[in-house]
Amino acid sequence: MGSPTRVAFVSLGCAKNTVDSEKMLGQLAEAGCVITADESDAEAIVVNTCGFLQASRTEADEILREVILRKKDGVLKRVIAAGCLVQRDKEALALRVPGIDALVGVNNRDDIVRAVVGKGSSHKRQETDLFLSDYHAFTQMDNARMRITPKHYAYLRISEGCDQKCTFCTIPSIRGPMHCKPPEVILDEARELISDGAVELNLIGQDTTSYGRGADQFGVGLADLLRQLDRVEGAQWIRLMYVYPSVLSNDILDAMADCNRVCNYIDIPLQHISDRVLKSMHRGIDRRGTEALLDRIRQRIPGVAVRTTLIAGFPGETDAEFEELIEFIKDFRFDALGVFPYSLEADTPAGRMKGQLPEAVKEQRVDALMRTQQEIAFRLAEERVGSTFEVLVDGRVDDQRVSARHRGQAPMVDSATYVRGNASAGELVSVRCVARDAYDLVAVPTQSALPVL
Repeated sequence: MGSPTRVAFVSLGCAKNTVDSEKMLGQLAEAGCVITADESDAEAIVVNTCGFLQASRTEADEILREVILRKKDGVLKRVIAAGCLVQRDKEALALRVPGIDALVGVNNRDDIVRAVVGKGSSHKRQETDLFLSDYHAFTQMDNARMRITPKHYAYLRISEGCDQKCTFCTIPSIRGPMHCKPPEVILDEARELISDGAVELNLIGQDTTSYGRGADQFGVGLADLLRQLDRVEGAQWIRLMYVYPSVLSNDILDAMADCNRVCNYIDIPLQHISDRVLKSMHRGIDRRGTEALLDRIRQRIPGVAVRTTLIAGFPGETDAEFEELIEFIKDFRFDALGVFPYSLEADTPAGRMKGQLPEAVKEQRVDALMRTQQEIAFRLAEERVGSTFEVLVDGRVDDQRVSARHRGQAPMVDSATYVRGNASAGELVSVRCVARDAYDLVAVPTQSALPVL
């Protein structure tokens, strides 16, 4: 396809971005590009950016500047910025970071080949090719990907965009309103991922629980989709991520409990527990409703692992409201928990609220929350000692151990289970937990499993 042909790729941000990166890599490979992991040998470098928080935007800017410096060596000819930060900042990104050769927004993912080879758009500014358009009322297909995750697990996107109105969030302004993939498309993509070696499918979207609602009118909601995916041959584990609490129905919980391949695992970002803060966030649920929902989750799905994320230092958060959050964590004992300091986003309602807290206060509160959760996580890990369970092997750590995960441990975000013995990535193995190592578990194979070295 002519120069440039050797392309390096940098993927930043969340699992949704990972899927976009894999799709663009697949398109580049199909167009004849040679994908290289050696940036010093690349004629073009694509940086798929994240624009969700200020920290992620700063990271993307820094990486783009570092990449652009490589042009001085003479091999690198083009630097392409793609993804959420591009969609958010548009031409302002090229002005802020001079030297970008093409901008590819999230709605223009299919233009990545044109951006790489320099067959630019009809508009130029500052010598930067622009591939930018507003939201399209369709969901891009994610088939024919060149995956950058390990072969044995994959992310399966079921929807794009979000209709929720959280006051702190920029996703609707970047990714647009929610639009769902037809179920037959999702099932076809699941089969393709399985045929490519995936035994674990992690379902993602900005709000997976709202799948099938609203304008899409498939007659299939998330509960029905889970049951259909559970019947697809080859998938051993199906994991549900990015659950929105106010729309998590009993039908979905019952489907999770009934399906053999669906993991007893829920990733449910709650953000806070104070009624006033939740109302200010526009979360659509209060403390009473949250606690009732968590009780239903544990009642309807025996042995479920519940992961959540919280925001510390939301505008106006008082000391009393923060202590309320601390006590809530102690009472519920989440299996896994992450905390983000509130990030002031000027174009969101929360960014214009009074009572913005100092960064030092936010960081102190993040630290206090994580220390509280650490004690809980350590106790929960100790309670696992002596139990037997199945793990999925991720890969070798050293000559004596492999890294693995049980159903309550999602890839990249949760702790791990280290198993003494020898096994290949993608194998399911029965193990017995013999100890904990901080957050992680230490296990040995049961009698019928892999040999101990």
